[in-house]
Amino acid sequence: MELFWHRRDLRVADNLGLAATADRDAVAPVFVFDGAVLDHAGAPRVRFMLDALAALRDAYRDRDSDLVVAHGDPAAVLPALADALDADGSAWNRDYSGLARDRDARVRRALDDVDVGREAHHDAVLHTPDAIRTNQGDPYQVYTYYWKKWQDREKENSRDPPSPDDLVASGDLEDAVADVDVAAVEGVDAVAVGDLPSIEDLGFEAPDATIQPAGTAAARDRLESFCGADVFRYEEGREYPAESGTSRLSADLKFGTIGVREVHERVMDAKATAEAGEFEGDLADLDPETAVESVEEFESQLAWREFYTQVLFHNPEVVTENYQTYEEPIQWENDPDHLAAWKAGETGYPIVDAGMRQLRAEAYMHNRVRMIVASFLTKDLLIDWREGYAHFREHLVDHDTANDNGGWQSIASTGTDAQPYFRIFNPMTQGERYDPDAEYIREFVPELRGVDADLIHEWHELSDTQRRRAAPDYPTPIVDHSERREQALAMFKRARGEDPEE
Repeated sequence: MELFWHRRDLRVADNLGLAATADRDAVAPVFVFDGAVLDHAGAPRVRFMLDALAALRDAYRDRDSDLVVAHGDPAAVLPALADALDADGSAWNRDYSGLARDRDARVRRALDDVDVGREAHHDAVLHTPDAIRTNQGDPYQVYTYYWKKWQDREKENSRDPPSPDDLVASGDLEDAVADVDVAAVEGVDAVAVGDLPSIEDLGFEAPDATIQPAGTAAARDRLESFCGADVFRYEEGREYPAESGTSRLSADLKFGTIGVREVHERVMDAKATAEAGEFEGDLADLDPETAVESVEEFESQLAWREFYTQVLFHNPEVVTENYQTYEEPIQWENDPDHLAAWKAGETGYPIVDAGMRQLRAEAYMHNRVRMIVASFLTKDLLIDWREGYAHFREHLVDHDTANDNGGWQSIASTGTDAQPYFRIFNPMTQGERYDPDAEYIREFVPELRGVDADLIHEWHELSDTQRRRAAPDYPTPIVDHSERREQALAMFKRARGEDPEE
């Protein structure tokens, strides 16, 4: 018998580590609530994780097994469970952050000390962080070249879930776990079979945000809905936050409620449909060439996810440090009142405020709007990207260290493959271009619901009297974009060791 330790792979299907373990021996599935990980969590993600764990537990129960749930330090929990279950091996799927790699190293040493075998599998990505390198053997810093190689590399097939015969029966798990003397093992706080805590038990308050359903069934519903229609219009549709043009699979991929191979295979099926031009009904008017390009654009988003994973893997310090080196420190202003207004969605820039309020309402934000609010924080308010990253980490249900860090540093012009420092989003033109009828803005900024779209997009240009008449409860812009743009350019020029007057 072997332990399988679930982490960011809360599913039984297309789980490479679980499948490999089941091929060898009967599997005892384990999840550990680790305080060191929870210290970096936010309530929305904990809520989603608990719901995903409940679905995972049900999947094991449907197979006459169950999920062993423990609280404590994994380096203490796993050896204790191996002893109680008389396990001669253990396995898990790799995680690539610095925190996870340090934890896993401690677990490996602890298992070695008690002579329990262990192995780790690559599962969360289609290509491992070391698999795609430049011709000189270095990790890629530019996405375009990475993407070309990523697209051409052969992908591993998805795997079937284990059968009941592959798993330790629930009764046997309960008998073994009952023998664990928690009080006698330092670092083990609790162990039970199938007993999930409440969010309050874990030290979090229930989030106010509406969290999307978790678990493999919900993820597959999202995947099927997306690949049945929106993926064929994705290249354009993904840019408009008022439309349902994105997959909403980001939280599913973050927690592994669906396997990335399963997602990729379904996307490739959609691509084959587009190449054949086999469209019917509402899709009958689609241009096949445009549809293929849209499917490939979504495929490239999977590659972006892996590009940032390899950046984090090779540069774990980017979580707290700029990836790009400037000659002088960037002199962020970090005005606390401006930061508070940004967090509250009270900046007086409608598209920015809509995004920040969507974050509070749904623990999610449309990707185009994520770029807009990040640019506004770093280039208009001149606030360090780390402040925005920390806020997203607290409130996003799909927060992923590699993706979020990569995105924030790119917009802030401090990261790999970053936008040039002089490319600064204009929040008014962004709002007008991507939410022309102000549908998205009005949905999340109720003060503007009765206001004409033209006035909303001209809010920064209106007089105080015009603003009071149109929406007396909505704030005046807290900064002047044109002025702040010039200040941002000067700030980056100084950091580059250049004369800001030239």
